[in-house]
Amino acid sequence: MDYIKINQGDNVAVALRDLSKGDSVEGIVLSMDIPRGHKIVLRDLMAGENVIKYGYPIGHVTRDAAAGTMVDHTCIKTNLEGLLEYKYEPSFIGAVSDKTFSGIFQPEKVLVRGGQKTVTFKGFRRSDGQVGIRNQIWVIPNVGCVNGICQTIVERFKAEIAGKEGSVDAVVAFPHNYGCSQLGADHENTRTVLADMVHHPNAGGVLVVSLGCENNQLDAFRELVGPVDESRVRMFVTQQVDDEIEYGLQQLREIFAVCSKDEREDVPVSELRVGLKCGGSDGLSGITANPLLGVFSDWIVAQGGTTVLTEVPEMFGAETILMNRCQDEATFDKTVHLINDFKEYFMKQGMPVYENPSPGNKAGGISTLEEKSLGCTQKCGQSIVRGVLKYGERLSVKGLNLLSAPGNDLVASTALAASGCQIVLFTTGRGTPFGSFVPTMKISTNTPLYEKKGSWIDFNAGVLAQDESMDSVAARFIDFVLAAASGVPVNNEKNGWREIAIFKQGVTL
Repeated sequence: MDYIKINQGDNVAVALRDLSKGDSVEGIVLSMDIPRGHKIVLRDLMAGENVIKYGYPIGHVTRDAAAGTMVDHTCIKTNLEGLLEYKYEPSFIGAVSDKTFSGIFQPEKVLVRGGQKTVTFKGFRRSDGQVGIRNQIWVIPNVGCVNGICQTIVERFKAEIAGKEGSVDAVVAFPHNYGCSQLGADHENTRTVLADMVHHPNAGGVLVVSLGCENNQLDAFRELVGPVDESRVRMFVTQQVDDEIEYGLQQLREIFAVCSKDEREDVPVSELRVGLKCGGSDGLSGITANPLLGVFSDWIVAQGGTTVLTEVPEMFGAETILMNRCQDEATFDKTVHLINDFKEYFMKQGMPVYENPSPGNKAGGISTLEEKSLGCTQKCGQSIVRGVLKYGERLSVKGLNLLSAPGNDLVASTALAASGCQIVLFTTGRGTPFGSFVPTMKISTNTPLYEKKGSWIDFNAGVLAQDESMDSVAARFIDFVLAAASGVPVNNEKNGWREIAIFKQGVTL
């Protein structure tokens, strides 16, 4: 397969491999070379005419474009501008409910083993009812001033327990720059995300390290965190102890004695909470990897599980599709606020709302924000929207949720994990190596990236552009994700690449 026309109403096709001048597409002879992922004009377009992809306008051409040529960011302009008013017009045709899976892939034929009707993975049940897919010990600085202390404690403790880890699969420090010199909502963002981490089920134990004079005072932070299992969660102020390294090590020894005895057990996939994210997208993202995540998301929802879609600025232009899948008008109203509040955030900063895609996106074949958004939102499949979360808010409703966070890869992935997702599925066409504080699985949109960056990419969705069926790829992918949920490390974990990034707003004192 050399190209694809995604929707019958499209006036462009997409090259699935590098095409050469003289090649034929839909009976049209190309008059120029077309790189993989870029758009091919299927009929003559006049200046000002809309470009149609995915069955929707993705902008208009700024000059005449002849059939057989390429249109990209140099000759397409977005149609988006300003705030919009929305009307709730529910459309559940083809939507996936919480109890049925109407997609082309029927997982019960593939994944039910041993006569069981409930698909399971191996997870860690926590005393608060949550389920973790990892059993790690996290050392969290309450303020950036103690980052070095936290890292020293972790390195010394890892050397101390080498070969005696038991079920503890990692001991990790998460340095950050915040916790002091912040005000208002900016300060609360930091406190909220760090508190979310303390309660995350992938952590069998947590040590919070404070300096003592920071804005994020430990006593107030304890109150925000609320009740915890004190055998697993410890906090201390470095200015109040004589030897903070030895004190921290002793706290970790006591935490380790408890959580190293934890064991995995069979858990139904309804306990999975999965973050959906894309970054370094290209022209194949909306054709291969993102639709694959959409099938996976629909399957998880049908099993009673949860998925979370974020990157609000990359919903602009496709937001009505999500709004019309909201379960009721109250959820619709929250989604409208999700969209317009983020637009107002841009406008208050004096920044253009639609300054997107990135240079890498453009090089990969994405020309406008509408095009990027229509590809991005495919990650959540056809499920009904059940919940809408503010930044830092934790999941309370199963099914598909929308989460307020920016498009920035590290910030958005951290927000997904902070909401309670045990794993983030991250599609990419350009490639990226980072990991958040939960397993961050990379899915390539194209095979060349998978072959080139095997230490970054975990799963290749590019085979969907090479004639492997969605049924086949989805079956393999679901098995792959469940294996990761059961303890098989993904590449960011193998490489030790784990970090957090908190949404920064307002002034710094």
